Amino acid sequence: MATIKIKQVKSGIGQTVRQKRTLQALGFIKMHQTIEKEATPQVLGMIKKVAHLLVEVK
Repeated sequence: MATIKIKQVKSGIGQTVRQKRTLQALGFIKMHQTIEKEATPQVLGMIKKVAHLLVEVK
């Protein structure tokens, strides 16, 4: 399956608890961290929920 690289560019501070937990579930620990995930429907849905905090890396 295809993979996607994403980077956290905005902080989870001030966001809802649900969004903070979504960031944790994706594997983000700190700001400006880049991670690579498989592009499954579950992961894409989580990315969509916190898209305002993330950017896709090419």
